[in-house]
Amino acid sequence: MHYADYKTILSPNNGMNIYRGCTHGCIYCDSRSACYRMDHDFEDIEVKRDAPRILEGQLKRRRGKCMVGTGAMCDPYIHLEEELQMTRQCLLAIERQGFGVSVLTKSSRILRDMDVLKAINRKAKCVVQVTLTTYDEGLCRKIEPNVSTTFERFQVLKAMEEAGIPTVVWLCPTLPFINDTEENLRGLLGYCAEAKVRGVLCFGFGVTLREGDREYFYDALDRLFPGMRQRYIERFGDSYICDSPNSARLTEVFRGFCEGHGMLHRAEEVIEYTRALEPKGRQSSIFEHPGGTPPAGNG
Repeated sequence: MHYADYKTILSPNNGMNIYRGCTHGCIYCDSRSACYRMDHDFEDIEVKRDAPRILEGQLKRRRGKCMVGTGAMCDPYIHLEEELQMTRQCLLAIERQGFGVSVLTKSSRILRDMDVLKAINRKAKCVVQVTLTTYDEGLCRKIEPNVSTTFERFQVLKAMEEAGIPTVVWLCPTLPFINDTEENLRGLLGYCAEAKVRGVLCFGFGVTLREGDREYFYDALDRLFPGMRQRYIERFGDSYICDSPNSARLTEVFRGFCEGHGMLHRAEEVIEYTRALEPKGRQSSIFEHPGGTPPAGNG
């Protein structure tokens, strides 16, 4: 861990990343990609010094209220958060200033801050977004080794629903030849239905790979799934988008299930829901992942 000085925390698009880097160890994480120019080891977390104070100052200067987004680049509930509580302090600043928040995470540590999330939701709007990838707990432990299991994340979704806080699930990534089965998809969607999530965000069934991310992913495949690297190379080469060969069937199942259970599932509708500050009808600017199209695998 190391500190770095910043003049601003909130981006022009109303997004914030308090930490740079992650210790969750997900084998597919796009945030490892070289294009983000992280000049330190990914597990050597950069902490933005005085982030809560800087954030509150920026919020005070905003002319109108909006939704603040966090978690698109680096999870706000990494292990360090237990000690530093930077995310909690930023949430408190958001609540004091009357803004809304949308939090994307894979960690049950978010339950610690339930009191603040409920306070924000009473005053403005809070949306908790949780990434789900793998229904099988053993497989989850292999590809996402240092973070809450899928069942634990399902418990988070249930707890939020019971607290009246709306939730969205990011259904990504789908790793070809690893978790791209109908059984896996139906298991995850079953969790979504049981937890009464508002929407399920899916950008297709596959994974994105680029320099920095690809090398780490392939090394993990060699360790965890011998022979799988060669299968990827033969199928995808150096492609950025690696779609599952089962995409058509999985898309059919996904759409049918979501429509049958009344869950938002068109990407633009789900994103719009997370951005809109209700009930006063005001709407925030976009707080998208750097580089445009949200990649498969963060949060």
